[in-house]
Amino acid sequence: MERYRRQIIIDSFGIKGQERLRSAKVLVVGAGGLGSAICYYLTAAGVGRLGIVDSDRVDEGNLQRQILYTSQDIGRYKVDSAKEKLERLNPEVKIDIYPITLNKDNITDLIDRYDMVVDALDNIRTRMLVNREICIQRKPFFHGAVWAFEGRALTILPGRGACLACFMSEDMEAKGEIPVLGTTPAIIGCIEATEVIKYIVGIGELLVGRYLVYDGLNMEMKEFRLNRNPRCIHCRDI
Repeated sequence: MERYRRQIIIDSFGIKGQERLRSAKVLVVGAGGLGSAICYYLTAAGVGRLGIVDSDRVDEGNLQRQILYTSQDIGRYKVDSAKEKLERLNPEVKIDIYPITLNKDNITDLIDRYDMVVDALDNIRTRMLVNREICIQRKPFFHGAVWAFEGRALTILPGRGACLACFMSEDMEAKGEIPVLGTTPAIIGCIEATEVIKYIVGIGELLVGRYLVYDGLNMEMKEFRLNRNPRCIHCRDI
């Protein structure tokens, strides 16, 4: 009660909301800038079980934006360092780690273990792989992406709103290194974490069919309506 008191006293949240969080199993794909913020706040909020997928090791160039790591973590697997930090933050949360790269051979079993998936990736190819699988399993998918000062967020509930394949393709993959201000993934990651919490607790309006675009340079938020594509190769049969 003391740990979670400030969110429990929110009128629409309460003890029931906290119990729903404690029962939830969330998979976060990516433990970089987005993943750092997402994992930190979901752990702090008291999600019952958190899975983290990332095959990379910490390098010095990560430290500008990936707040789960310090200079002492350079060379370690990100998931090992993340688990250590998050368990210190909240030992009540079960942390599962997967130092692997998602592919068509392991994705079905992995996503099947969790109630929902959170996108903390930095490439469209893997995003589309996850998008296809969540459409097959009909599980919620919380999307976020960043570029320099700009970030985007969308909540996907298969069959209820547009999925990524409704408006995106692997041909849109960015070439070269992605520029990013360290605060941009923090903001978008927190938006994704908020959407996850709202979905689990069953409160508020989700970003379903609503593409939120954050412009940090001009400090603006814009929203674009996204309709399902009837010819979408991932969700048309749902």
